[in-house]
Amino acid sequence: MQLRTALQRLLPRRASFRRRALPRVPLLAFLAILGPGLVSAIAGDDAGGIGTYSIVGAKYGYEMLWALIIIIIALAVVQEMAARLAVFTGKGLADLIREEFGVRTTTFAMLTLFIANGAVTISEFVGIAVASELFGINRYFSVPLSAVVVWLIVTRGSYRAAEKIFLALSAVLGVYILAAFLAQPDWVQVARGTVIPSVQADRDYILLLIAVIGTTISPYMQFTLSATTIDKGTKPEEYGFVYWETMIGVILSGMFAYFIIVATAATLHVNGITTIESAEQAAKALEPIAGPLAQALFGIGLLGASFLAACILPLSTTYAICEAFGWERGLNQERSDARIFYGIFTALIIIGAIVALIPGLPLFEIFVYVYLLNGILLPVLLILMLKLANNKRLMGTHTNSPIVNALGWGITIVLIVLTAALIATTLFPNLISG
Repeated sequence: MQLRTALQRLLPRRASFRRRALPRVPLLAFLAILGPGLVSAIAGDDAGGIGTYSIVGAKYGYEMLWALIIIIIALAVVQEMAARLAVFTGKGLADLIREEFGVRTTTFAMLTLFIANGAVTISEFVGIAVASELFGINRYFSVPLSAVVVWLIVTRGSYRAAEKIFLALSAVLGVYILAAFLAQPDWVQVARGTVIPSVQADRDYILLLIAVIGTTISPYMQFTLSATTIDKGTKPEEYGFVYWETMIGVILSGMFAYFIIVATAATLHVNGITTIESAEQAAKALEPIAGPLAQALFGIGLLGASFLAACILPLSTTYAICEAFGWERGLNQERSDARIFYGIFTALIIIGAIVALIPGLPLFEIFVYVYLLNGILLPVLLILMLKLANNKRLMGTHTNSPIVNALGWGITIVLIVLTAALIATTLFPNLISG
């Protein structure tokens, strides 16, 4: 089974309605294709994202908001490139990488993807462990059970029903927006942090900045968006709908991240809580709206976000890798005919669950380090995407504009420089003052 067929089981089926409604009711057609965009956006704001943004707000207050705005703009550029490549070539990212760059580059890119997404999968099960322990459920029970449930949901084709539940649970975290206002932050300071760059030359600041980039622009989002765009059978003349759907997803994801930082800065940072080591501390940011129920509300949202991403991420990763190398793939294949497919998918879930069960593991810190790794590996994908999107043979007149190229190469170079700076400050701690 091809990738698009499997994704029809993974995401809402909208294509037939869109084709029927598009000629006469553009607005309804546009609304009909919002499902995958919303799923991708909320899945992007997963357990690691919630944890990382919370830590940033607690440690640095509003000082990193300016960077987040730039990162959100970069996310819009990267997501748009992924969608445009899919629409105008009719192929997924993995296919394009194999066809244009050969086996060696494809192997390196897929290894990078496996490592990055494997780490993120770990963070999803860590999120499940953290959320379940908020309700007094031992992780040694909840994590193995969740791994089995995720595997069964995906392989038995019941994801579409479960997706609605996970989306509803994840949407609970949208109350961060209201909590940020009810916490009555110093809006002058918020505005200053949003528009005036404030850089600190210390290792922790650099580390968290890379982690924020890694969680906001997560590689699996581009592969998932590319696959779902193809799944919808979008024609080049319908690209406008895809563009605005993508932008809406980016805006929602960005708003969520922004107000998590504002809420935690206004409730934790201002009260001298600059280090978050547990979910209980992170949940305090929701106290202005939920009061004593803040911990339960945080746990529900974290659990939904973790489950949603834990279902999507291993499967999209497995399809991308198998597609890139031409291996048999598909959930309707017999296990004996698609051993590599089922092996990779199952391995990602097992590894994620096992690591989350390691005794004494600093669960909340895992979120930051997972997306630190993501941010370090992200330039590999960005360089390949930029080369593909500037290939006139592939894209014709739809290659990148100078502005898109400037932003795309800019975020790539910044990540490489930040990684070099992080390595330098780690190996030579006295190189800069901090």
